[in-house]
Amino acid sequence: MYLFTLNNKSKQMKKIMLLLLAMPLILGSFGPVANKQATDENPLLKPFTTPFQVPPFGEIKLEHYVPAIDAGIKANIAEIDAIVNNPATPDFNNTILAFDTAGDQLSVASRIFSNLNGANTNPAMQKMAREITPKLTRHHDNISLNPKLFQRIKAVYDKRNQMGLNAQQIRVTEKYYKDFERSGANLSPENQNRLRQINQELSKTVLQYGENLLAETNKNFKLVVDKKADLAGLPVDIIEAADIEAKKDSLPGKWVFTLQKPSMLPFLTYANNRELRERLYRGYFLRCDYDNQFDNKELIKKMVLLRDEKAKLLGFPNFASYVIAENMAKTPEIVYQFLNKLWVPALARAKKEKADLQAIIDKEGGKFKLQSWDWWYYSEKIRKARYNLDESEIKPYFSLDNVQQGLFYVANKLYGITFEKRSDLPVYHPEVVAYEVKDKDKSHLAVLYMDFHPRDGKRVGAWCTGYGSRQYRNGKKVDPIISMVMNFTRPTGNAPALLTFEEVTTAFHEFGHALHSVFADGPYDRTSRDVPRDFVELPSQVDENWASEPQVLKAYAKHYKTGKVIPDALIEKLEKSSLFNQGFVTTELLAASILDMDYNTAANPAIGDVRAFEKKSMDKIGLIDEILPRYRSTYFQHSFSGGYTAGYYVYLWAAVLDADAFDAFKSSGDIFNPALAAKFRDLLTNCGTDEGMAIYTKFRGKDPDITPLLKKRGLQ
Repeated sequence: MYLFTLNNKSKQMKKIMLLLLAMPLILGSFGPVANKQATDENPLLKPFTTPFQVPPFGEIKLEHYVPAIDAGIKANIAEIDAIVNNPATPDFNNTILAFDTAGDQLSVASRIFSNLNGANTNPAMQKMAREITPKLTRHHDNISLNPKLFQRIKAVYDKRNQMGLNAQQIRVTEKYYKDFERSGANLSPENQNRLRQINQELSKTVLQYGENLLAETNKNFKLVVDKKADLAGLPVDIIEAADIEAKKDSLPGKWVFTLQKPSMLPFLTYANNRELRERLYRGYFLRCDYDNQFDNKELIKKMVLLRDEKAKLLGFPNFASYVIAENMAKTPEIVYQFLNKLWVPALARAKKEKADLQAIIDKEGGKFKLQSWDWWYYSEKIRKARYNLDESEIKPYFSLDNVQQGLFYVANKLYGITFEKRSDLPVYHPEVVAYEVKDKDKSHLAVLYMDFHPRDGKRVGAWCTGYGSRQYRNGKKVDPIISMVMNFTRPTGNAPALLTFEEVTTAFHEFGHALHSVFADGPYDRTSRDVPRDFVELPSQVDENWASEPQVLKAYAKHYKTGKVIPDALIEKLEKSSLFNQGFVTTELLAASILDMDYNTAANPAIGDVRAFEKKSMDKIGLIDEILPRYRSTYFQHSFSGGYTAGYYVYLWAAVLDADAFDAFKSSGDIFNPALAAKFRDLLTNCGTDEGMAIYTKFRGKDPDITPLLKKRGLQ
């Protein structure tokens, strides 16, 4: 998941909307602050003296955020006033460029606060977020609905082709003009006031949805096992992890399993006790659906209504049309056509997989019909039978340290860059590790933070964000500060953290986002990293392809005890099993994508019953009962609080691009083809210089082909 740039928000909005998106951070000279004493006492109100100007996490206290954000808002208002009140005729420098470089001070505190509220939060920080979020929303609206500011931007936009501007200056001018249009600048005063109200309500509702989900996932459900016999089937390292979790909860002699995937998925895959598998999985798929204080159904109803009203105010038939107009797909109709094209073969394959699983149950004498909580358990039996592949057989080769080396190996082979561990850089949690990224000429490129394991204050999933993207100020380059945040299996006993291959793939995915941030460049904030949402997953998903290549596996997959390289026989098993269970994987992803689209294209957005709406959506496409959408409505964070509203489809859209792009490397006979690697680095570097498809076809030399994706997933 990527939390950097969306192309339908102005830079100002990107900088100040907390928790929905991550926004660019500029580290450098600041605007006015409250007073010198406050500046001296608040590290967020003075230039950072740390190496590479990374945030001084150890000095920042909770009470520093609100004053710093208030001072940042004040400074940003002064910057906007200076643009608006400039007596000179509007031109690129005094209007567009001035606006593009405004808001730096505000971004410092808001960006740090936003990131830590997702990765290392606590009740006090969550309470503060409920104060800060509507304040920043109001500030954004004051900017985007400022009529004098819009008139100056429009004045440059109207004469952009007669002002001697270069192509990138014209592009950034056009982007800002459209940002203001999409933010309501052309609405009547009455409709602008209503839009402000909608934005305020949405910001608070989105925040509450995420807080509810965090509480339900990390605190409000745990499966406590008190009989050793109920652990039958589980690998030793999973039992050890459950023992550690129990001791942490002051439950000695018991075993605790949580809804975090490193705990839940192994239990669903290996535990022989079917009743406990059901109990744990129900705890997962009923999150925020218990009609209690953490229930999200009423929030969903409210968000769907507000988003629909907002879209209609802005001249769109529904919210999906508003969002997708800025994407490569352009319309919801094209998205549905794309998803339906994949749905038919994916569902057919899933039904075949279902029949195979039921056959195993019947053969073993089971007197029950396959249910959703059985899928992992029996599919693992089939995988062992067909491919003689056991996850516990491959995990010893994927220690976390080895996987990190695999990430660095691929990046070095493709782009010549290196990663140097830096113990002198401040971190926000003891488990976070920092690296300096250097180019092939050893010059500094970026700082990369890596945060790997679950904890109570971290939301679920994996994402890439950062504390600064590449910027230019006063002729000087400011390099990016990037952060990869995951929730991977923890170390147990005397063993290091041993990852499942799914976790390995996730690491490569987020690292691909990080590489995008390492290389992205451009003279203007608004366009330097501007790619449509259905393009943004290309850099991440294409990087996954290298994870399973034999040449790459032999470079990093080494047994944590013996140091021996993963044997060819095991690599062959991984290769042969690559198409295994793809019906399930693709179907659950497609189902969630369609559910997301249905919410945001609903003809009647006044949803009376969220459960009924979800069921109708899934019944319409014929989803079988044994498979749930990857995210049900009440915990669909991507759609309702993660910036992927009407955009969850992008993972599959980008999958077409990534399969097609990697096919270029494979077809060349060299997965590290230097010429192709240079072209792909150019794609990442210059991603904001043109529209998404134009950037991709420049790399590929042709339009993308869906055939490699169908082949990759066994759906031909």
